[in-house]
Amino acid sequence: QVQLVESGGGSVQAGGSLRLSCAVTPLHVSATCVAWFRQAPGKEREGVASIEPDDNATYASDVEGRFTISRDNAKNTLYLQLNSLKPEDSAMYYCAADESVGYLCQALAGAKVTPGAMDFWGKGTLVTVSS
Repeated sequence: QVQLVESGGGSVQAGGSLRLSCAVTPLHVSATCVAWFRQAPGKEREGVASIEPDDNATYASDVEGRFTISRDNAKNTLYLQLNSLKPEDSAMYYCAADESVGYLCQALAGAKVTPGAMDFWGKGTLVTVSS
């Protein structure tokens, strides 16, 4: 059974930083499309960043330069470093994986999606940024 477990969310002031983690079993994060999404209350779920097996990373325009997606293949864990946080970054953050999305992996960042867009999802970790 595939499991994705997020951690690292919390409450920070604007300008602060957080590091989100997503532990994945038994999929290999090095061999599949993995991505971070977020959903604020009353808004659609949107792609934040994705990374392909060839290490190609793609970011939504409103987070590029502030957020960094990475993975530790040995730990089979996906990360999202969030810097220079803004109140509008407040949302539930989800990690997701899909072995068959292929080249569309790079199209996820910035896209509005439904849960059906990816095969496997975590339950989310909440990020709250105060002004």
